[in-house]
Amino acid sequence: MKVTAAVATAPKAPLELRELELADPAPDEVRVRLAATGVCHTDALVRDQVYPTPLPAVLGHEGAGVVEETGADVRGVRPGDHVVLSFNSCGACDNCAEGAPSYCRTLFELNFGGRRPDGTTPLLDGGEPVSAPFFGQSSFSERANVAARSLVRVDPDLPLDVLAPLGCGVLTGAGAVFNTLRPPAGSSLAVFGTGAVGASALLAALASGCTTVIAVDVLEPRLELARTLGATHTVNAAAEDPVARVQELTAGRGVDYALEATGLPGVLRQAADALALRGTVGVVGASAPGTETSFETGMSLTKGWTLRTIVEGDAVPHLFVPRLIELWQQGRFPFDKLITAYPFARINEAFHDSATGAAVKPVLTFG
Repeated sequence: MKVTAAVATAPKAPLELRELELADPAPDEVRVRLAATGVCHTDALVRDQVYPTPLPAVLGHEGAGVVEETGADVRGVRPGDHVVLSFNSCGACDNCAEGAPSYCRTLFELNFGGRRPDGTTPLLDGGEPVSAPFFGQSSFSERANVAARSLVRVDPDLPLDVLAPLGCGVLTGAGAVFNTLRPPAGSSLAVFGTGAVGASALLAALASGCTTVIAVDVLEPRLELARTLGATHTVNAAAEDPVARVQELTAGRGVDYALEATGLPGVLRQAADALALRGTVGVVGASAPGTETSFETGMSLTKGWTLRTIVEGDAVPHLFVPRLIELWQQGRFPFDKLITAYPFARINEAFHDSATGAAVKPVLTFG
């Protein structure tokens, strides 16, 4: 089958729309006709080769669409089903068996390796292999062969262009709060970096009953959005010391929880320094391999604080995505306010707007 896909060809180069050849689904794959897909910072990191998925590659890992065909071994979905696409996992290792697929022992190979487990790729360009499936999907394409474990069935009456970001960015930020930090009602939480992941965490903190929710960023439009979403306080870290300001806002106590969503070592240090006694900082911001952060370990030793790295919101997608949808339907998790829609042909504009902060969560739509 011929499909139009956006191909990453070189670091920092615009993606190229090309006609590629899509193979038949493998036994454990499902062919999905894409309705929409989110643009995530991780896509940009791979495009720019911060993470070494071989180029050329078809990226995209927040897809949503309709099942067209299923492989011989696939159970639980059938043609016509509406699905959200999330990350891939093996389903067989100890961590998958314990309900922690985001810590699958082959997570990196399955999601970033650029090949199926048998070494093949479903996409060819003039007979030459193109890296896929990215995150078990490679959703920057009209159609994709998707790993069955990446699928989440959803109500066909719901808008797929709204649900698409639930597969990664929204799942990561919300899951970091709901699944990992689990702040009790009445507690305080600061989010450092209010892009799509951080804003989703902010929404989850409000839904959890946090009474002090502080948004920290350097972009005023993002802080304005945070206020619109319900943040009790905002801090522009380009204009003032965010640690001192968080301490001031909490009467010198610090916050019970902080989430670092920028991937910048200096910001992670600020998040840790802003904690209250026995506070916890979660880390979801993606950094280049080898990135290091230094912490003060003299007086901070007496704080009893915890550092927790978090992958994909510690979520089991087929269980967690429906929970987020239900909260959204009840008006308690309005993540749709983060979305700016773009036609698929304007994919490079969506990447640009994501990088500059002009769009918090770009979503590409297919005609």
